This record gives sequence, C-alpha cells and structure tokens, in this order.
Amino acid sequence: METKASFILDKIVEKYSVASKKSRKSKYLILYQSIKNCIQTKILIHQTNLPSTRKLAISLHLSRTTILKAFELLVLEKLIIPKKGSGYLVNFYKEKNQGVIAFKDAIYPEISEKGMSFLKNEIVQSANLNKSFTFRPGLPPLDIFPVNQWKSLLNVYWKNIKSSSLSNAPSSDLNPLKINICNYLNVCRNIICEPEQLLIVSGSLQSLYLISNAILNKGDAVVIENPTFPNVISIFNSIEAHIIPLPIDNNGIVLKNSTINQAQKPKLIHVTPSNHYPHGVKMSLKRRKEIIEWATKNRAFIIENDYENEMSSTKQSLPSIYSLDQEDRTIYLGTFNRILHPNIRLGYIIVPKYLIKTIKAIQEHSHKFVNPSIQLVMSQFIEKNYLYLHLKNILKVAQEREILFRKLFNENTTHLKIEDKPFCSLHLVAKFTSPVFVEQEYKLLELFKESNIVADSLSNCYINKEKQFGFIFGYSCVRTSLMQQKVIQMTKIINLYMK
Repeated sequence: METKASFILDKIVEKYSVASKKSRKSKYLILYQSIKNCIQTKILIHQTNLPSTRKLAISLHLSRTTILKAFELLVLEKLIIPKKGSGYLVNFYKEKNQGVIAFKDAIYPEISEKGMSFLKNEIVQSANLNKSFTFRPGLPPLDIFPVNQWKSLLNVYWKNIKSSSLSNAPSSDLNPLKINICNYLNVCRNIICEPEQLLIVSGSLQSLYLISNAILNKGDAVVIENPTFPNVISIFNSIEAHIIPLPIDNNGIVLKNSTINQAQKPKLIHVTPSNHYPHGVKMSLKRRKEIIEWATKNRAFIIENDYENEMSSTKQSLPSIYSLDQEDRTIYLGTFNRILHPNIRLGYIIVPKYLIKTIKAIQEHSHKFVNPSIQLVMSQFIEKNYLYLHLKNILKVAQEREILFRKLFNENTTHLKIEDKPFCSLHLVAKFTSPVFVEQEYKLLELFKESNIVADSLSNCYINKEKQFGFIFGYSCVRTSLMQQKVIQMTKIINLYMK
C-alpha cells in the first residue's frame, strides 16, 4: 500500500512540476488541472485514495490552503469525493448503464479563469434551503407574513392586467414601485433620491455583482469590514479583486492607522453602518464622516449595505452615509428579502448618476428584470401602508423571540455565550467560551443539520487567519411554541460534543 501511495504522490508531483513551468495560472488551478489530468488518463483510477493534504503540501512546497482550493474544484466537478476517515477518493468511471460520472472535457475549450474563480468561490450558506430547518439566519418571522393581503393584491393585478402588458418590460423602469420606495426611504431613513437613480434587483448579491462588474478590474483593491457577510467576500474574490480587510471596533470599521498604501488605490469600500454583520455594531456618526473623507481622498465609491435597517434604527437613528455624502459617491443597497420573505427576491440600489448607464447596461445583459407582477404588488403593499404595519408586527414578535432564545440558550449551555447587544437584527451571534478549532465548529454544524437545525459559521465571516469561532442563529423565524424544544435539542448536541 505504501508503494502505491508513493507512486500516486510522485505522479501528482511530476504532473504539477511540468505544468507549473509552462503556466502562469494560480498555483491551485495548476494543481487542480494536474490531478484532473491524472484522473482522466487513468493514472488515478476510480476509488483511489488521494494523498493527504499535509503530504501534498510538503511534497509540492505549497500551503494546505492551496491544496484545499484545488480539491474543492475537483469535488465540485465530482471527480473526487470526501470520505470520512479516508480523505478524498477518486470518483471517475464509466460502465454500461451507469453513464459517465465526469465529463471528458478534452473535447471542449477550457473554462475561463473568471468562470473558475466564480466556481471556486461559490458559497451556499444554510444548505438544503428547501427543507424546514430551525435557526436559519437571514429569515424574518415567516409565520406572521400577511399572506392574504399579498394574495389579494396579486389577484387584483391579474384581474386588471391587459395582454399588452405581457410583453417584455424594461430592466428596471416600473416607476410606481420606484416612486414608492423613494417615498418609503424618505420617511424611514431621511434619504432623498430620484426614481431614475433607483434600480430594482433580486437582492444584495445581484447588486454587488452589478456594481463590481461596473467598477472593478482584476486586481483592483476593495476595502471591506472584517468580519462581514461570507457572500460579500465570495463575490469580490470571484471578481478577482484584491481584498483589503479592516477590523471593526465599537464605532465601526477602523480606517485610521490602517495598512492601506497609496499604491493599492482602492476603488470601493463596502460597509454595513446601521447594523454591522454579524456583530450588530452601529457605526458612529464620526466614523461615517471619516469614511466619506477617506473616499473623497481616494476617489473611491462607498457601498452602504443597509440590510435590516428597519430593526436597527428603532432606538437610535443616525443619518445614513448616503444622506451625508455631498459628492454622489455612495451606492445604497436595500432589500425586502430579509424583512418579508426570501422568495420575494426583491431589492434595490440607489446608484450615483455617474454609474447609472453602465449598471443598467450590465443588468440588460445579465439579470434582465424582476417579475413586473411582484414589483407592482410590492408597490401597492407600500402604498396601502401594509409594509409599515407588518414591520411593526415583526419588531414586536422578533423582540419577544430574541428574549426567549437568549434565556433558553444561556440556561442550557455554558460552552457558548451569546453576544450582549441591544436588539438590532434578526440574528444572534454565540461565541465559544473556550478555545476551539475550525473542525469542531464545522462538526457541530453537521450535527445540527442531522436534527434539522441550521446555523451559520462565525469563522466563515473572517477573511484572514485570525478568526473568532461560534455560530450565527436566526432566532426570529422560529415560533415560540417550537423554540424551547429546538433550543434544548441543540444545546444537548453542543454539551455532548464539547464534553
């Protein structure tokens, strides 16, 4: 067995060494292609054990992170599969009546580097989204959504629609909704904008995709909070931007004395000032002004991601960066997905006039538009004051559920502690009270899923090696009648595993 393992290791090293001399691609892509070639040419046959990441890292003089990136791509193509206790096994064979497990892609052109970049950085948080999992972050109290009001508005739409309205619509020019969102923002956030500046999108991730493609070239620098949304990290990595992570303190992102140098010339800074994700810090007024000054000095754009601002501005409302900015360099992101329900797929961007034509052109060539019926029903939902009444209901119910979740969680485990913070979002962060490894965090997430419980990894929100470990719980989507049962079940799993 040792001879066979040595042979396999030598062949991979040989393929990688040859390929690395001929290619200028990233090291993980070269290794991915080298192992893929060994599999497709039957040097590595079906069910073969791959060398461990540690052995490969030592033999190839690469980091384990690089090895794991290559393995991730092979797993995504189903060329290898992870197996408990056995590392990774080759998964490539062809037999009668069983079909081909992996494409013989030698007959096709290579996938682009950008395509590979998106493939590598694909993040699917809270997997198995079609199943009923408790404590999934990003969900509002779905059980109190006014289904009958929404259904009634939708019925009126289809009752009155004319056949001429069924033709192709412009990407983002359904003015009734845009006008109502402008009025809504004026009332609840003191934001004044014109409907022409507002683009309707399916959510924040689409917003970031459009903005990134409009502004960033490969290697351009982007400043982000550390930690932040994993999908924010993912989209900027996929665009192949150079990410500069900066820490946060009790006032928000720390720009002063940062490691940014003049040569990097960042084009963007992404922040969550109303309610930092995931820790819930509200950015101070002074820090908001510092960001605007920094952006002016660096000729950069600011992305103000104002997710769940409706939850965070109930007690202390500070002016948005957008309203403070006098140079029209702030891009404001909002979404209804996190306060109504995720299937609505409805968000918006306020775009600086300088970028409107460019972003609209990219939208025309990619995502086209959000369903007009959803847009017009949402417009009526705002206009008839249903949104305001629903938000009042969400705040009441979410606060009750947060208190109950905190109480039950703290009473039943001491291995994690929920962060102390005023009510400001629909999720809570619990951090381990003793040192743990990332493997322990991930193992607990797997054990949760076996019991139909889901949480997000806190460590996934960090971009560098200095991470905090714990979980992000979406408490607000769980009815109080179910809360006690599921929290006790979850804390039992934690206590047994952490013994």
